[in-house]
Amino acid sequence: MKLGIVSPCYNEHDVLEESAKRLGSVLVDLYQKGKISSDSFILYVNDGSKDDTWHIIEQLHNKHMFINGLNLAHNVGHQNAIMAGMMNAKDLCDGVITIDCDLQDDINCIEKMIDLFGEGNDIVYGVKISRKADSFMKKITAQMFYSIQSSMGVQAIHNHADFRFMSVRALNALSQFPERNIYLRGMIPLLGFKTAIVEDVISNRIAGKSKYSLSKMLRLASDGITSFSSKPMTLVLGAGILMLIVSLIMSIYVIVSLIMGHYVVGWSSLMLSIWFIGAVVTIGIGITGTYIGKIYMEVKQRPLYIVADKLIHKL
Repeated sequence: MKLGIVSPCYNEHDVLEESAKRLGSVLVDLYQKGKISSDSFILYVNDGSKDDTWHIIEQLHNKHMFINGLNLAHNVGHQNAIMAGMMNAKDLCDGVITIDCDLQDDINCIEKMIDLFGEGNDIVYGVKISRKADSFMKKITAQMFYSIQSSMGVQAIHNHADFRFMSVRALNALSQFPERNIYLRGMIPLLGFKTAIVEDVISNRIAGKSKYSLSKMLRLASDGITSFSSKPMTLVLGAGILMLIVSLIMSIYVIVSLIMGHYVVGWSSLMLSIWFIGAVVTIGIGITGTYIGKIYMEVKQRPLYIVADKLIHKL
């Protein structure tokens, strides 16, 4: 089979050359074992980097026949960059593996993914079994996110990020999704093809610092929930009903107190009630606004990405 490895990059000056060396060794090893063809390749996707990431990709492309490059006109985010790489690679190969160029994911899993594809699986997920390389805060927030995501009814693979194999058949099916709010971890399980998993042991970055800030992780978590579940709006409705019941109970209590002559004008309780109701209403408006914002983005139908330059070896 002809394999394409798609690797998104954002300001990855420090890791690119080592990444290309290690992934290149994987391709050579798999070719020598007869598991992939000699024209398999790596496609680095430059997601509007501010450093010389694209220049390094150009140099690697000129030096190695197995390295291709895709330069996006501006930064579109991790999910859209992966989508751009997959959609540009799917017509050039039989299957695609997506992996971040910092190589925290276990590259030894790539061969297992190829083997599982040979057994009839169109999608193979890399599922994290160890987070020893992650910080304590990242471990806690990740587990909280997966739990919340599951409780909201989002169909996603637990402890799976974006390290996966997809056959061309699965990629062609994914290309039919017209939505603009991309959350691949929720979209791909909806395809329905036969899947398998491999155990992914996370290691430290080969160099540099993670470009995935807390704000970006929170934005991804928000997209993952609001793009695949309307449950937050249902919860707001439930909170409103609960507040109505509490208000009725309080009304009965006030009336009884008035009849019995045991009442005190309570400024504190009144203010707390106002703030509580105001908070719930504000949260409700915020959640509703998030969904309306997503509708707004979908209606405009703007492109997910714009390719400025493309470097593809013609074999």
